Amino acid sequence: MIVFGGGLAVTLVRFPLSGVLSAFKIGGKVAFVHKKVDPRELIDNIAEMGDIVRRSGPLGLESLELDDENLQKGAQFIADGYDSSFIRESMELARDQLLTRLQEGQRVFKSLGDAAPAFGMIGTLVGLVQLLANMDDPGAIGPAMAVALLTTLYGAVLANLVCLPIADKLTSKFDTEEVNQTLIIDGIMSVRDGKSPALIREMLTAYLPEGQANEELAEAA
Repeated sequence: MIVFGGGLAVTLVRFPLSGVLSAFKIGGKVAFVHKKVDPRELIDNIAEMGDIVRRSGPLGLESLELDDENLQKGAQFIADGYDSSFIRESMELARDQLLTRLQEGQRVFKSLGDAAPAFGMIGTLVGLVQLLANMDDPGAIGPAMAVALLTTLYGAVLANLVCLPIADKLTSKFDTEEVNQTLIIDGIMSVRDGKSPALIREMLTAYLPEGQANEELAEAA
C-alpha cells in the first residue's frame, strides 16, 4: 500500500487521470507487444506506392494494404484526391498526437520510477518506528523488520525493473517514431507529387543511418 499506493497517488497529483490511464495503455503496448518498424521497409512501401501511382494512377492505391496506420491513411488520402496541404497538415497532426502520447507516457513512468524508491524509504521508516515502539515485545520485532526491509525492496523493484525500463523504452520509441513518421509524411508528399520511385527512394534514404543508406542505394541501383 505504501509503495504502490503512494507512488500512484503522487503520479495522479502530477498528471490527469486520463493521462495516467493512457500512459499505462501505451506503456504496456510498447513494453510487451511492440513491433519495431524498419525504416527501410517503409521506404520500400512508399517506393512501391510511387510505382503504382505512375502505372495505375492514384486510384490504384485503394486496394493497397499497409501495416503502418499513418502510411495507410496517407495512401487513402492520395487515392481520394485530397490536395497536398490538407494531406500534410492531417498527417503532421497525427504524427504530433502520437509523439505527444509517447512523451506523456514516458513522463508518467519516469514519475512512478522516481516516486517508488522514495515511498520504499518511507515504508522502511514506518517499519523502524514500529520496531522501536515494540522493543519490549519480541514477537512484534519480526513483522516490523519485515515491513522495514520489504518496502525498500518493493520500491527498488518497481522502479528499476518496471517503471524506468518502460520510460526508457518509450523515449526510444519516441525518437524512432519521430524519424519514421516524418519519413512517411515526406514520402507520401513525394508520391502525391508524382515523383518517380527511384527519386523517392533516393530522397528518403537520407533518413537512414549512413551504412543502411549506402546499402539501400546500392540495392536500388
